[in-house]
Amino acid sequence: MSSDFYTASILPYAGIIIKMCRAYTNSQEDFEDYFQEVCLQIWKSRNNFREQSAWSTWVYRLSLNVCLTLLKKSKNSRYHFTSDSIPDEAVEDSQAFDDESLNQLYRAIRQLSEIDRGVILLYLEEKTYQEIADITGTNANNIGVRIKRIKERLKKLLDGKIN
Repeated sequence: MSSDFYTASILPYAGIIIKMCRAYTNSQEDFEDYFQEVCLQIWKSRNNFREQSAWSTWVYRLSLNVCLTLLKKSKNSRYHFTSDSIPDEAVEDSQAFDDESLNQLYRAIRQLSEIDRGVILLYLEEKTYQEIADITGTNANNIGVRIKRIKERLKKLLDGKIN
């Protein structure tokens, strides 16, 4: 990967990639693997970008797809654990942010379904319902209802009403 491509096409969108990878990993090691794989796939797929959307939208979609693919692969490994049953050592590794409330939010987000994680991250990035639908490949009419349900579930998770 050339440093010019990385500097111009990946680095400005690193925040997007980091947030997406954080939501789908439970350890620093997994996060680093996911981040590296997303960057590699952006580079490998760069010629497939047809400019039918913004580059950032394409990066979101590719990041989401790579994370979902890697998550499915990890489910097939014998050391897999679900986000509903995170081992103690993974919880210690998941302290990725200095702000404890942000760590709590990401722990709650990791307990959502795979698609709901992507939807709420896009919502938190202030994407429109249509942009979220385009990135996730769903219908914009259903995004509002889905976001309302996700927010209710997150509130319950953060309030400790759901384990």
